[in-house]
Amino acid sequence: MRVMVTGSAGFIGGHVADALRAAGHDVVGLDVRHRTDARDTGDVRHGTDAGSAEDVRHRADAGDAHDRWHTADVRDATALDELLPGVDMVVHQAAKVGLGVNVSDLPDYTSVNAHGTAVLLAAMARHTIAHLILASSMVIYGEGRYTCTAHGPTRPAPRSVQDLENGRFDPACPRCGEPLTHAVIEEDARPDPRNAYASTKLAQEHLAANWARETGGRVAALRYHNVYGPRMPRDTPYAGVAAIFRSALEAGRAPAVFEDGRQLRDFVHVRDVARANLAALSAPVRPGELRAWNIASGTPHTVGDLAEALASERGGPSPRVTGEYRLGDVRHIVASPGRAAAELGFRAEIGFEAGMKEFARS
Repeated sequence: MRVMVTGSAGFIGGHVADALRAAGHDVVGLDVRHRTDARDTGDVRHGTDAGSAEDVRHRADAGDAHDRWHTADVRDATALDELLPGVDMVVHQAAKVGLGVNVSDLPDYTSVNAHGTAVLLAAMARHTIAHLILASSMVIYGEGRYTCTAHGPTRPAPRSVQDLENGRFDPACPRCGEPLTHAVIEEDARPDPRNAYASTKLAQEHLAANWARETGGRVAALRYHNVYGPRMPRDTPYAGVAAIFRSALEAGRAPAVFEDGRQLRDFVHVRDVARANLAALSAPVRPGELRAWNIASGTPHTVGDLAEALASERGGPSPRVTGEYRLGDVRHIVASPGRAAAELGFRAEIGFEAGMKEFARS
């Protein structure tokens, strides 16, 4: 099968492209930069900001001349029209990622993630390409799922500045104010994005669902949880917390753990995520439908656990819990991987300890 991978020089996109190639597929890679350049710098913004169609350059990977790597902007419709003929499926990884710095990032997130996806979908329609794997994210859920002993399942409102300033990090029941117990979140949960990245990732799903309905296409939306592993971007405001902690340790600094370090996340290794993309090539999606799957390990850990594991592997210094916070962050987000196991046959294989041992030194 000939598969186009957008963001193919990126952290996740590069691993997905490698896995597709290893499985015998003909990979057409599209990214703003050549894959070796992006791996060197840890760039976190992929598939955008290249030149016009005249700047599209053929890049043959040294390991396999049948693969083709192209430098182009996913928002460049003319470049897409040159590259899409003969493609059977698109795996859309290109995105601007991370929580961001402030509201000045809003136009950039919208341009790259929402507009870029719209341009790609329109081009796919022109070339009658009916299959899309979309790199979505757990951030669209917002705060995770909780249960109140008095009122049952509930979704709390965003945490207030006053509560965060006073160290009240766990959300309370919006009806009675009592503490909540976190629970796993499933794919049918109502989206509640809390920052620019989350809002534009949800917009991608809405746009892809609209494309599917109008064209009869099929969309497998993979909602990645906290992905880590080799080639992860270095320390920038847009990098994931695992990369930020590792960069601090490399510089001899103690990882600065926000809040009280007890916030729960599901850390899933990037090679497992690449395997999930392979499984999604044959996802059970009906024509005209978007179907979503949580891509997670199913074994959550705290952010403090993450910092301790990396510090231990690198020989310190020990993490420092700061009590600081970011308004766009959520407290707990724990997923059920059951649908992916049942429908895609996907289960994460790389455990937290083994994955962190590798990542700490990669």
